[in-house]
Amino acid sequence: MYIEKIIETISTSYATLTEECKDDLKKASKILTLDKEAKIVKEGQFADKLYFVVRGGARAYYLKNGKDITDWFAFEGEFVSAIDSFFQDSPTMYTIELLEPTTLLQISRETVFALTNKHHCFEKLGRIAVTKTMLELQERVVSIQFESALQKYTNLINARPDIIQRVQLTHIASYIGVTLETLSRIRNPKYRI
Repeated sequence: MYIEKIIETISTSYATLTEECKDDLKKASKILTLDKEAKIVKEGQFADKLYFVVRGGARAYYLKNGKDITDWFAFEGEFVSAIDSFFQDSPTMYTIELLEPTTLLQISRETVFALTNKHHCFEKLGRIAVTKTMLELQERVVSIQFESALQKYTNLINARPDIIQRVQLTHIASYIGVTLETLSRIRNPKYRI
């Protein structure tokens, strides 16, 4: 019963799925409930799974010169995957770690491609999800290139007001490209210039 509700949420949020498509997706996917800090993808792995976040959150990060750089957050109602590996069938540079106890719907690459070939509605869902991701990435690139640290932080808080309660400040600082000390100054209005 629970998986039907998850699939209905996807159908409502992304693209209306036919009953046959929903049934095929139900048969080929599975629900995972994992603890905080569980890693669903590790750097160097071949990542052949797509995840829909039912409850909880995740972050994608990579290591550069031994430093952990947060590149992406995903929360309820969003898809997450190591897309470099998922689409290119190559080892990923990312690790995807859960930020809190999280429930996910896991879908294999094989299932995604099979459903895309069989059901036009699932192909549309994929197109909408990819377009949403591309637009968010474009916003992120513009933010990195043109916005001050304060603007980046403000935009993040406006887009996701609950992020401070859900994500460690070190990960937020990394995501907006500042040190933890700079983030502390940004968050304290009396030190803003």
